[in-house]
Amino acid sequence: MQYEIRQRPNFSIAKVVFDTPGEQLVVEAAAMVAKDSSIQMQTNMRGGLMGAAKRKLLGGESLFQNTFTSTRPGETIWVAPAAEGDLLPFDMDGQRSVFMSSGNYVASGPGITLDTAFQGAKGFFSGTSLFMIEAKGQGPLILGSYGAIHPVKVGPQGYLVDNNHIVAFTQGLNYSIRKVGGLRSLFKGGEGLICEFKGEGTVWVATRSSSALAAFVHPFRTVQSKS
Repeated sequence: MQYEIRQRPNFSIAKVVFDTPGEQLVVEAAAMVAKDSSIQMQTNMRGGLMGAAKRKLLGGESLFQNTFTSTRPGETIWVAPAAEGDLLPFDMDGQRSVFMSSGNYVASGPGITLDTAFQGAKGFFSGTSLFMIEAKGQGPLILGSYGAIHPVKVGPQGYLVDNNHIVAFTQGLNYSIRKVGGLRSLFKGGEGLICEFKGEGTVWVATRSSSALAAFVHPFRTVQSKS
């Protein structure tokens, strides 16, 4: 299986080419854009009912996923995230997990498993979900995000990231929640709680935040008055 990310960093789309018959790609619901008509598709709950329900309720992922199976060499399938933005590919080697924010999973090979990872109280106080999605195994993994994606190598000195801009990070990194500025910054400045990463690894940061966009657009919404 080969893949290529096109149209980066905005409106990114992944072209996946199957090398042999029987190869499979697991795709998040509604992420398939186009495919050869001979590619077979099956919709199921990966990990069974309990595993799928756990990812849905705790991690915010879709209950059902689509598995596409090739029937001949050279068949292609195109996948893309729902939001305008970038795609982040991984070649997972089975040694290290990748942790991603809820809603960023797009597609993966059948050798990749997804599970929820509990973040504890820091998830609540950071404004993120209490659970993140942990991807582990061997094979291709494709994540998506609103905005372009920028990798940052984290060393012993640590690194600070606004929680709304976190796309993913590698195993070996831990984060804690810290305050920037005082109470005035927290309640009036739009800044206050951020994630401080420590350890050795990489964190991928989105250049835009969907929650920031929603806050920007909110004052301009047309509100229907009650008669």
